[in-house]
Order: sequence, then structure tokens, then C-alpha cells
Amino acid sequence: MEEGDAVFGSGAEVSLDSQVYWWHDKYRPRKPKYFNRVHTGYEWNKYNQTHYDHDNPPPKIVQGYKIKAPIYTIERDGSSDETCIIRFHAGPPYEDIAFRIVNKEWEYSHKKGFKCTFERGILHVYFNFKRHRYRR
Repeated sequence: MEEGDAVFGSGAEVSLDSQVYWWHDKYRPRKPKYFNRVHTGYEWNKYNQTHYDHDNPPPKIVQGYKIKAPIYTIERDGSSDETCIIRFHAGPPYEDIAFRIVNKEWEYSHKKGFKCTFERGILHVYFNFKRHRYRR
């Protein structure tokens, strides 16, 4: 765990409808292993610089997620506009898994922390949210 990271609990996992797969007679469907982390921190925009300091910091916000597991899709959450669902599909013999995350625009720049690689049988997805500058 790095500074500013928090454990992304299993309470954020979304239960999906059970499906019958074409390969269910050959392989037993099972959930893939995953390890999730949430990157939290302080947003030091002009407003927070004026009203807070390091002894009295602003509230922590979710800045990004670090999720390891194969291909992902982003879907709308029917119950809320503030969240969306990220679904991971690994193929046989794994079932799909899905998580409810904050619905914000992603920062796709490699310099800003975006990473999506598949190595040694693991899909790594690291992303941060875009930060908007505070203006009066």
C-alpha cells in the first residue's frame, strides 16, 4: 500500500445475474481473484488552500482506483447518476465481476497515472479522475 491508498472493500462489488455459459459443462464457473485499492487524497485547489492547511486538511476525496483483473467495460448505473459500473470479463472458466465506482471523467494520460496492461495473465487497470481547476 502506498501513501494515499485505501482498501476498496468488497461492499462495492455488484452482484450480477447468474448466467449459463456454453462452457459450463467443461469448466466450473468461478469468480476470478482480485485485489482492489482506492487512491484517496486531498485536492489542494485555490478554495482549499485558502480555507485549510496541513494541520487542518480538507476532506479526503477519491482520486482514482487501482484494480487488477481481464477486459473491462463501463456501464451506466440504473440506480444513480453519481456512480457507474465497471465490469470485468475474463472468459472461461471465469464469471464476470462488476464494481460500482464514482462516475467522473477519467484522465487517460500516461503521465497522469493511466495504465492498462496485460502481463503474466493479469490485466492491470490504474486510473485517476480528471481534476478541474477552481475558478471564481
